[in-house]
Amino acid sequence: MKQARTFPMAKVTKKQERSLKEGHPWVYEDEITEHSETIENGAFTDVYGQKGNYLGTGFWSENSKIRIRILDRNANEKFDDAFFARRVRYALQYRKDVMKDDFHACRLIHGEADGLPGLTVDRYENVLVAEVLSYGTEMHKDVIYRELISQLGASGSQIEGIYERNEGELRLKEGLKQYKGWYGDRHPEETVFRFEENGLVYEVDVENGQKTGFFLDQKYNRLAVRKIAEGRKVLDCCTHTGSFAMNAAAADALSVDAVDISESALAVAKANAALNHLDGRIRFIQADLFDLLPELLKNHADYDFIILDPPAFTKSRKTFINARSGYKKINTMAMRLLPRGGYLATASCSHFMPAHEFRTMLKEAGAEAGVTVRIVEERHAAYDHPVIASIPETDYLKFFIVQII
Repeated sequence: MKQARTFPMAKVTKKQERSLKEGHPWVYEDEITEHSETIENGAFTDVYGQKGNYLGTGFWSENSKIRIRILDRNANEKFDDAFFARRVRYALQYRKDVMKDDFHACRLIHGEADGLPGLTVDRYENVLVAEVLSYGTEMHKDVIYRELISQLGASGSQIEGIYERNEGELRLKEGLKQYKGWYGDRHPEETVFRFEENGLVYEVDVENGQKTGFFLDQKYNRLAVRKIAEGRKVLDCCTHTGSFAMNAAAADALSVDAVDISESALAVAKANAALNHLDGRIRFIQADLFDLLPELLKNHADYDFIILDPPAFTKSRKTFINARSGYKKINTMAMRLLPRGGYLATASCSHFMPAHEFRTMLKEAGAEAGVTVRIVEERHAAYDHPVIASIPETDYLKFFIVQII
């Protein structure tokens, strides 16, 4: 006998139905043609096509343009605590499979890519840092956090606390308050911790650092830079915590200049370099990238490996054109600075700048700089930040290493 549905319902357009069938989990406000008269914010909501065919169940968000975030397409799913426990187990098992010895410091939950909408959880040894950007997920975070601590404990990791960085503006669009702080009563007193990555030690400030305190997604891209840096004169732009500069110095680069506009970021980078006894091998410079590169060109600065890892230039489709222009400008200047045979590592962390657009931008920058660009390697985020083929938003990080020939 077919089980009667008890959740509120929403019907969607044929366009939205196609998108859901292709695997994208978001239902937009404008694509809903009718719905139950009363749906509480965060409630489980069944989604149907125009012919009444079941398409999945997700969280209702009364304040967001993304009105429903699909959790599952199984009509027999109960969406109880056991459901969320399974999602946590699947996410942890995937990281154990792909991260191996790096499981101690990695992203444990990557939102929609792990079937937990709007939730990010990063691990730094025995401390977790979380961000919740979905009203529905906020309502069920207790069971998710409990399962994380329990399942990690069962595998030998005693988690000391979960620090929440719930400060993002998207929380306001979800009808959620902004705040940061320790979750629950059991947690360490301090908020600065050390962890190891690629054989280097870092201090992470989970309270004040950007995002969750550190950018774990570039983990293996930093190793790719290390492979090339030996014997080279390196310029690391937007160094932030100094990670690319330190990997270059650890590879016996001939010289390393690390640049950032933020005085506080440079203080962190200097401290990290000192932790690894690399402070005497890296020169730290406070400067705006758009001011520095023209000055270096004017003075014919001598570098043969440049790293460009700027913050996202665009966080919406509306600013895409200006952002693309910004990426092209800094990449063109970097290419002009480099000699024949020099290398450029360049990145974009915005999903609004798709890989094909970034690749085209590099071609245009090379033409404007009057050089030929050889693509040595095209990379993405580390494996702990999985990409779902049907959710292009999960493929946000682009990282290219190119050579000037």
